[in-house]
Amino acid sequence: MTEPGAFSLDGGCDCGQVRYRMHARPLFVHCCHCRWCQRESGASFALNALIESDQVEALAGEVMLVHTPSESGQGQQIARCPHCHLALWSHYAGSGPAVKFVRVGTLDTPDALPPDIHIFTATRQPWIVLDPGTPAVPEYYDREAYWPAESLARRRALLPQIEAWQASKRKP
Repeated sequence: MTEPGAFSLDGGCDCGQVRYRMHARPLFVHCCHCRWCQRESGASFALNALIESDQVEALAGEVMLVHTPSESGQGQQIARCPHCHLALWSHYAGSGPAVKFVRVGTLDTPDALPPDIHIFTATRQPWIVLDPGTPAVPEYYDREAYWPAESLARRRALLPQIEAWQASKRKP
């Protein structure tokens, strides 16, 4: 596990009202090229750092959570600055509030978190050239095959929280 204080990255919105700090390395960083992420981001891909929510500290301001449709049909909660409306992170239906998908571009030093994998490359824009040293898959991937052992262990520690959240969302 990451030593306390051994890792720290700050980020925030454009207007400066919301600031946050990541206290651990992300579990994994996705560069998603699906059409949904292209539309949602207004760009050619979305770059998200997956991290335990308790490893992200609010330094200033509060976010507003906006329920937004997702390709899965289950939706996502996007945390936005209530003033400038910049998207800072999402909580997807699969893991609920236990995991944040932090928008890497909102970090003060986004270069610190290059992608660990490119996903949904079958729908990437054809003019984007991928780094041959970074794994790339046409759709999604097998987590066990790509995540480091430490990240898999951290995810296993989150499973009771994720499963409890999922159970609370099931209809009786």
